[in-house]
Amino acid sequence: MIRDDAEALRTAAELAEEFRPGASGRDARRELPRAELDRLTATGLLAVTVPAEHGGADVSAVTLAEVFRLLASADASLAQIPQSHFAYVNVLRQQGSPEQRAFFFAEVLGGRRFGNAQSEAGTRHLQDIRTRLVAADDGSYRLTGVKNYSTGALFADWIPVLARADDDLLHVAYVPADAPGLTVTDDWDGMGQRTTASGTVELADVVVPAAHVVPHHLTFTGPQLHGALAQLLHAAIDAGIAAGALAEAADFVTTRSRPWFESGYETAAEDPLLIQRFGELALRHRAADALLATAARAVDTARGDLDDDSAAEASIAVAAAKAYTGSAALEIADALFEVSGTRAALDGLNLHRHWRDARTHTLHDPARWKIQHLGRYVLNGTRPPRHGLL
Repeated sequence: MIRDDAEALRTAAELAEEFRPGASGRDARRELPRAELDRLTATGLLAVTVPAEHGGADVSAVTLAEVFRLLASADASLAQIPQSHFAYVNVLRQQGSPEQRAFFFAEVLGGRRFGNAQSEAGTRHLQDIRTRLVAADDGSYRLTGVKNYSTGALFADWIPVLARADDDLLHVAYVPADAPGLTVTDDWDGMGQRTTASGTVELADVVVPAAHVVPHHLTFTGPQLHGALAQLLHAAIDAGIAAGALAEAADFVTTRSRPWFESGYETAAEDPLLIQRFGELALRHRAADALLATAARAVDTARGDLDDDSAAEASIAVAAAKAYTGSAALEIADALFEVSGTRAALDGLNLHRHWRDARTHTLHDPARWKIQHLGRYVLNGTRPPRHGLL
C-alpha cells in the first residue's frame, strides 16, 4: 500500500530507473512487459487514486501526472498501459453506486488491474459506439461488439467496456477478463508504443450482471473532470517521452558524438551550435513540464470546487498542456538525430523509438481541435464541450 503523494512519487522514480535499462530491448523485440507491469502493480502504485474513505492514498492530480511523466521518461509503452486503468477508476468514483465503489475499489486495492475496451474501428467517428448492452429478462445484460486499440486489456483482471444500452445512452460494463464469450487478441502492430498490446477485444453475448454496469452518460450531464483527468495523463506521457529523448540525446552527444571539424573543439559537447540547440530543446522540455504542472493544478482546484467555470478552466488548461507536450515530444525526439549525427541512425541503437512512440501516441486525438477550443475560450468565453476528450 502506498499511503501518500510523497511515497507515490518516490515509488514512481524508483520504478522508472528500474525499467529504463530494458526499455529499448523490449521495444526492439516487441517483448510485452508482463514482469514489469506485475512489479508496478505490486508496489501499490495502481491504487493511488482510490478515495481515502475506501482506504486509498487519494493522491492529487499533480502527483498522478508526475507519476506518469516519470514512467514515460523510461518506457512510454509501459506508461501507456495503466492510463485507462486510472480513467476507469475515475468512472467508478464519479458514477458508481456505493456498492460498486466498495466492491471495485477493494479489487484495485487488492492488486487487480483494469484494462480498456473503448474505441471501435470502421465507424463514422470516435463516438459512434456500436457495441450493445442488451437487457435480459433476468435483470442482467448481454454484451456484444468488437473493440480496437484496447490498451491494457491483455494484462487486465477487469475490462471496462464502453457500450450503448437499449436507450442508446453510454454505459461502462466492467467485465472479468476470463468471462465466457470475451476474447482478447494481441494483434497490435503499431510502429510505436510497440509493447502496449493495444489489440482487439471481441464480445460475443457476454453476460454482465447489472451490478457491474455504470451509467457513464450521467458523467456529462453536469460539470465534469473525466476528460480532463484522462487527457492530463496523455499529456504526462508526451512530456515523459520528451524528457527521455532529451536525456538520451545529451548522453549520446557527450559520450559518442564527434565534433564537427569546423568547430575547432575537441568534443561535440563544446560545439557552440550544439549548445545552442540543446538550449532550445531544454526550453521546450521545461515549458512542457510547466504546462503539465499548471494543468494538473487546475484539475485539483476544480476537484475542490467543481462548477461550470472551474471544470472549463481545467479542461482548457489540460488542452493547452496536451497540445504543447505532444509537439515538444515530437520535436525533441526528431532533434535527437540532428544533434547526435549519423551514427544515431543505426537501427541497432533503437534511438528512433522515442520518435515512434511520440508520433504514435500523439495520434490519439488531434491537437488542432484543442487549439480551436483554446481560441474560442479566450476570444468568446466559450466553454469547451463535455465529451470526455477535453
